[in-house]
Amino acid sequence: MAVLTYPGVYVEEISSGVKPIEAAGTSTAAFFGVAERGPIGELKKIFNFTEFQTIYGGFLNGYFLAHAVFQFFNNGGTQCYVGRVASGADTASVTLLDRGGSAQNSMTIAARSAGAWGNRLMAIVDSTRADDPANDFNLTVFQDNPKPDEAPLLVEAYENLSMNPASPEYAPTVINSSSKHIRIAVNTGNSNQIAGYSQSAPLTLGGDLLGANQRKFRININNDGYRTVDLTAALAGADVSDLDDIRAAIQSTIRAMTPLRESTPANAYTVTVTIQSTTMLRITSGNTSAGSKVEIAAAADPLENAAGALRLGKRNGGSEVYGSSAMRPQNTPAEDYFYLGDDTVSGAVSAVQLGGDGTLPLTDNDYTSALSWLDTIRDVSLIAVPGIGSPAVADAGMNYCGNRPLSDCFYIADMDRDDITLEDAILYRDSINTPNSYGAVYFPWLKMLDPTGLSSEPISVPPSGFAAGLYSRIDARRGVWKTPAGTEAVVGGAVGLVTDLTDIQQGTLNKQKKSVCVIRKFPGSGIVLWGGRTLSSDPEYKYIAVRRMAIMLRVSIYGGIQWTVFEPNDEELWSQIRLNIGSFMMTLFRQGAFQGSTPSQAFFVKCDSETTTQADIDLGIVNVLVGFAPLKPAEFVVVKISQKTGQN
Repeated sequence: MAVLTYPGVYVEEISSGVKPIEAAGTSTAAFFGVAERGPIGELKKIFNFTEFQTIYGGFLNGYFLAHAVFQFFNNGGTQCYVGRVASGADTASVTLLDRGGSAQNSMTIAARSAGAWGNRLMAIVDSTRADDPANDFNLTVFQDNPKPDEAPLLVEAYENLSMNPASPEYAPTVINSSSKHIRIAVNTGNSNQIAGYSQSAPLTLGGDLLGANQRKFRININNDGYRTVDLTAALAGADVSDLDDIRAAIQSTIRAMTPLRESTPANAYTVTVTIQSTTMLRITSGNTSAGSKVEIAAAADPLENAAGALRLGKRNGGSEVYGSSAMRPQNTPAEDYFYLGDDTVSGAVSAVQLGGDGTLPLTDNDYTSALSWLDTIRDVSLIAVPGIGSPAVADAGMNYCGNRPLSDCFYIADMDRDDITLEDAILYRDSINTPNSYGAVYFPWLKMLDPTGLSSEPISVPPSGFAAGLYSRIDARRGVWKTPAGTEAVVGGAVGLVTDLTDIQQGTLNKQKKSVCVIRKFPGSGIVLWGGRTLSSDPEYKYIAVRRMAIMLRVSIYGGIQWTVFEPNDEELWSQIRLNIGSFMMTLFRQGAFQGSTPSQAFFVKCDSETTTQADIDLGIVNVLVGFAPLKPAEFVVVKISQKTGQN
């Protein structure tokens, strides 16, 4: 509210009371099944089939998760969740020894996910090609070439990796955050750490080693930061041709320093300066750890630079070895690889674990238990377990959809691969024990070209992926209220049907209270979805479009009126609710979502003192009644023809 302090015009913004409700999404699918690779026990959201292949691998003979996801996107799907189901799968790995004098385990290289696919991975460790061969290493990952006579395929390469946890190039940090094939676990108990040191290049003795003004260089110990070492006082009166005098001066000067940072070990500056092989100086950190290091740089003034004269630091030909140097994995022998899951335990390899796909085929319980992975996901609306034709799985899937907190999902069921006759379809339909309106089943299976190229003949594949994609496509084009069937629902990617049904045979599948959605092939139309019923015996929700429309309304309104919680429960709130929901329903009416030619025929929204009594108000309850007249498909178009006679 404006503060009125001076004469004039004050302009304020006030709320209109309208808080638009957005229609909930209806076409995000979730597919569960067996995959070549990928995470187990969790869902990944993907947006195209290429992304599926990257995470979950390719097509598998006898399992149809990949086929279903491919056809989902091929038929108009835009996004879906994928859940890889497995039981007892093992992860391929190889454990490598380090470079210490008494070798310990350095790291374990494991496949990114469990499965036999990891046995086809291999790696090369090579420090000789790293920018800093004394401290870093390169790791290159290969995969078996499908062509047996050709070299393995390079899939990933990582350069200049470190075993120092404080380094930005720390191997697990770099690889585990980016690799699509492997993950790294280092041996945190590795004790092959050294005190880092900087060693000069060989010096030429026999004369002054330092000029008159060359008394300074910069040093960085254990990443404490570069600071200047000034030898002026320590070398006063000393013989600068005597390497030992210089050694003593460097040691005493550095030891007089204290750490700049609290995180720097207190003993880091208790350095030891020694003479190596008569002509080389070595400055060793007082701290032994993976992060231990001594780095030398030139003084700010080139005329005062002692580092160049003493050949200290990498730029001056010296060498620097860090505390984690010996913790690196040993180099791969020439013309060889470290094989994940299939290597000989000898030399640089201390252990291997063979990758495996676990127990196959999976049980019904494996699939039904996986449905709970969706419990925390709100934007899914279609669920399928492609190729699993168990009535128990279909029962569980439909019950899960109906029992979610918002009952906001719809299950698309497949029959079994061997269900190829009308009698098989009837038996499957009658085996559904707890049919409800939250699911539909499609028959028969379809034929598609074998994407693996193993078969020259078309292969049979389950229809759920095709159907889910068509649901998504028709939702986008026409709206969720349009039944996903008819000549508009042309199945893309299918080259035939496993079984061609006649009109009379399809009628048999529609006669009972539980219906089967049939896929047909018609001249001029091609292969189309030719059924739009749920498995429910309840006539109110026997059509897929009606059930999915009700789901969309429920989820949309639920999300759109969250603002009402804790608002004063009186007529003002009730009128705002009526306005918000009414505006949403009117928008849908104008899009043709309801039956009826006027809004009053199409829907109503009631929220007043009749729906919310004083007793409800005392309990903190506000009741809203929303009704709609659903559009139902014209399944049976009856044309009556008679002769017109007796007229001129």
